[in-house]
Amino acid sequence: MVFSSVTFLFFFLPVCLAGYYLMPKRLRNGWLLLSSLVVYTWGGGALVSLLIISTVVDFAMGWVVSSGVRSGNRVRVRAGVAGSVLVNLALLSYFKYANFFVEQFNALGNRFGFEEIAWTTVALPIGISFFTFQSMSYTIDVSRGRVEHLSNIFDFALYVTLFPQLVAGPIVRFHEISHQIHERRLTVDRFALGAARFAHGLAKKVLIADSVAPIVDVAFGSELATLGPAAAWLGIAAYTIQIYFDFSGYSDMAIGLGMMFGFDFPENFRRPYSAVSVTDFWRRWHITLSNWFRDYVYIPLGGSRRGKVRTLANLWIVFVLVGIWHGANWTFLLWGMYHGALLMIERLTGQRPVGAGASLAPLRRAAVLLAVMVGWVLFRSPDISSAFEYLGAMFTAGGTTPELLADAVDTRALIAMGIGAASVLIPGDAVGGLLITGWRGIRGAAVRLAEVAVVFPYSLIIVASGSFSPFLYYQF
Repeated sequence: MVFSSVTFLFFFLPVCLAGYYLMPKRLRNGWLLLSSLVVYTWGGGALVSLLIISTVVDFAMGWVVSSGVRSGNRVRVRAGVAGSVLVNLALLSYFKYANFFVEQFNALGNRFGFEEIAWTTVALPIGISFFTFQSMSYTIDVSRGRVEHLSNIFDFALYVTLFPQLVAGPIVRFHEISHQIHERRLTVDRFALGAARFAHGLAKKVLIADSVAPIVDVAFGSELATLGPAAAWLGIAAYTIQIYFDFSGYSDMAIGLGMMFGFDFPENFRRPYSAVSVTDFWRRWHITLSNWFRDYVYIPLGGSRRGKVRTLANLWIVFVLVGIWHGANWTFLLWGMYHGALLMIERLTGQRPVGAGASLAPLRRAAVLLAVMVGWVLFRSPDISSAFEYLGAMFTAGGTTPELLADAVDTRALIAMGIGAASVLIPGDAVGGLLITGWRGIRGAAVRLAEVAVVFPYSLIIVASGSFSPFLYYQF
């Protein structure tokens, strides 16, 4: 059930909120759990069983780990952690990557005359990359003594399945909301702030991201051999705006929904296109994923504590995994390797983030943005050959602007491009970003009121017209 859909906005959400606030406190967790399972089953059907399997396994492994910690039995602790990690990675590997590996094996076999493997395509469960990471992080944190094992499986199930962030994040680790399972702040002010944040995210999605999407689709769907540099740059500029406003819009909606139900979710974006280095970019983009890989992969590998060579290797490994996490395609792997290489170069040259007021900061922002846009070509392209063709179109003269692309650049798209560029390129929070949460007093109240009273109804009209698309990160 997509947040930017008629079903969710006009039916599910009002019923869910009304039921939540009308029923006694002791029943609210059960209501949220039921609502979350409804949301997932609506979109995932029978594949909800995978979500349940992951939940049951990690709850059981958490008990094994906890008992090992209490008794000092390190073998039991390691067994519990290994069981959790292996089951979740097995689910993730099969459902997300099995089709890809069979395709690659058959393609290789065809070159050597081998018979193809008969294979029925495996459906990709929505949100599997998110809920498996979230679920097994609980077991790891229990082993580290960071959290206590829950005694009630339904409390754990609520944490795993909580619908605002289940499908596309933010990746919420248990220690971040453990105290909120039974004690949440429910106030009129927080509800209003959450509603404004939700409206902000919806506007990002349907008014900005979806408005520039036709430009992206036409540019990347064109005959790349004849695509001109102007058209290619327009296409990747539109995608740079689209992916940010689409994904950060979802995160804003998730965080806003969480606040409406009393939860505090971690921020997932902090103006990433204002970054002054690639290192800085990854401190601002998909923050919860970066933190997950830092805490559960990079640091256990040794982080930066074992010399320069080992540090570079650890960075490389992490970003190879980040690329693979995003999807079963060579383009995602190459995108991860590309960012890993950039981070290694920054580490070798000693380039570190600098203050926004530094004299070279504008040039550094421009350079980082260019590097990120090149990476987005790899991320968006259907295959590696198409990615290099598109890059060739960007940096070589010739070609034309497809007629369909000219048709896609209508008034709505141009306005969206302008607003989007201004919102992400102007430093500070004066435009966009965390504006609605950063401003307090009368000014902040006025902005939030405008979001809810003006932007939100217009967004609803767009949604009701049927002109929306699923969130891009639903595919991951």
